[in-house]
Amino acid sequence: MENRTNILNKYFAKADIGGTPSINDLREKEYNGEPLTLKEKQALVNFDRFRINVLNAQTDDMSFHKRYQELQVMANLGDFHEFLKEKYFL
Repeated sequence: MENRTNILNKYFAKADIGGTPSINDLREKEYNGEPLTLKEKQALVNFDRFRINVLNAQTDDMSFHKRYQELQVMANLGDFHEFLKEKYFL
């Protein structure tokens, strides 16, 4: 539970959740044929790489599903600009 609280505070406490585009908003925009900026494309690439690395690092089903749900929250509610930070460029 503490880990989820940390994620919520880290990614969502700083922004108005309803007003910033998320990773999933970008995916929907791309799916609808709308052009993405270079930064938006890079955020998608970085998130996908981050997601795969996080999930591949899990050693059991329970931790995998927990992290999967956390990643869903990040993709649905978090500001896509988070994934333009240097730590997501691997």
